[in-house]
Parts: sequence; C-alpha cells; structure tokens
Amino acid sequence: MLLVLVPVAAACSAPPPAGHAARVPAASPGGQASDGQAPDGQAPGGAARDGAASGGAASGGAAPTLRGALTTPTDIDLEWRSGRSGAAGHVLEFATEAAGPYTVLRYLPPGTTTYHHPDLIPRTTFHYRLRAFHGPASAPVEVSLPAGELTPEDQEAGHAWLPPRKAPGRPTAGRSVQDGSPAAAPSGLKAEIKHANGILFTWTDRASDESGFLLEARTAGASAYEPVVVLDPDTVSTGLITLPTEKRASYRIRAFTYGARSNAVRLTTGESTGRRAPDEGSERAN
Repeated sequence: MLLVLVPVAAACSAPPPAGHAARVPAASPGGQASDGQAPDGQAPGGAARDGAASGGAASGGAAPTLRGALTTPTDIDLEWRSGRSGAAGHVLEFATEAAGPYTVLRYLPPGTTTYHHPDLIPRTTFHYRLRAFHGPASAPVEVSLPAGELTPEDQEAGHAWLPPRKAPGRPTAGRSVQDGSPAAAPSGLKAEIKHANGILFTWTDRASDESGFLLEARTAGASAYEPVVVLDPDTVSTGLITLPTEKRASYRIRAFTYGARSNAVRLTTGESTGRRAPDEGSERAN
C-alpha cells in the first residue's frame, strides 16, 4: 500500500493503466507553492486568525514554525520557517477537524516556504500542519523518452512492471536514515524505458529505518528536483506513467524519515465572495 493515496491526474490522451504508483499530490485544486522566504516571519496578509499551536512537536530535531492568514474570505496563505537545516523538503497537510484525518496537500522541495490554498469551503475551519523530511538520495539517472503520448495500445498492454514492489529480504541490516548516514542512500538506480510514456525504476534499498521513499524528478529547464511519487518502506522498484514535462528529466530516489511536526494553524473561512447573477426582473440580493 502506498503512503499517499491522492493521485494527481496525468495530462495524457488516455488514462494511465490501473495499478500504477500513486503520485505525490502536486497540489490541491488550485493550490500554489512558491519559493522564497517571507520577511521577518510575518504571515502573508497579516497575523493568523484563531491562534495556532494545538499540538506539540514530535521527535526529530527542532520543529518548523508555520503561520497563516486569510487573504480573502475563502483563500488562505501559509508560510513557514524550517526548524532544522539540511531538510530535504516538507510535507504540508490539512484537515477540517482538529483531530483529523489530515490530507496531504503537497510534498515540497526545501526552497519552497509559502503555499496559497484558494477557493475553500465558506464558513469552515481548516487546520494545517507541516513536517520536514530528511534522508539521502541516490545518484541521478537521465531519462529521455521517445516522442508520443499514451496510446490505446500502451493502455491495453501488460503493465505488470508498474506497481511498486518490495524486497523479499535484505542481505544486510542496512544503515540508519535517522542518524543521517549517507550510506543509507539507495544505490544502483536504473531506469528502463517501457514505452513512450512508461519507465520502470529499480534500486537497492540500503536503509534500515526509512519512513518511505520519494521518487524525485528534475525536468528539462528546472533548477531543482521535485517529489513525484511517495512509496512504502522496503520498496525497491516502481513504474511511472509520465506527464508530458517528465519525458526528458533527471530522476533520483530518496530514502526519507520524518522530522518534528510544526504547530497546527487554525483558520476559519468567511462567506463566499461569489455572487449569482439575478433572475430577470428581480433585485440583487444583499
């Protein structure tokens, strides 16, 4: 079972085959992340409403500090400061109840420090929390797929290679990701082209205590790697049906563990700003 079960639809001419690895949520609908640090820790648009911390930090180093504000009655802006240097990125989650369940909004690269969550349900309380993840990545592999989109023939072909697979057993005890050992990085990453939009990735798991693995991609023209797929511990292979921007990219696999969790930010949306056009001959409602 995958750690994240919220797929992001691939922009291709046909849907990806069943049983493929679930993608890291690129964003909730309309959500936007951006790079850069907000000045002096000020929350975008002003101070956060309703207060913040409803839960303490977990183990794993200093916790990130999360702040947020309503920028319109139904839009929320979030910003954070990492509590520990060297984080490989952060995972941002939200819920509509303080006790959860929480849903992943996005796995974010380390240079990203803000997130815009728009068009939310009016008169609803949203809870947000952030957690850093850490761990070493493999050496990258470069992939250049042939031209073309996912065809009906590709869709109907056998895709036994697509689901993630775990190692039946380890020959050694493995190295600790939590201890920060570079030796815990996955090794021997290989990319096998299956068709114009399909890649099989395989690697050797050398970690003993990972929370999971992240397949990361740096697409053509991009300056940084972005998480693409999140996988269970002990996974040693996964297939990927690519998006158009991923056909030429550099890929790597990261063994990761979670760090301390941030404070929880609570914000309540207001009335919707949208107005329905009045019926002919009627007055506009106040």
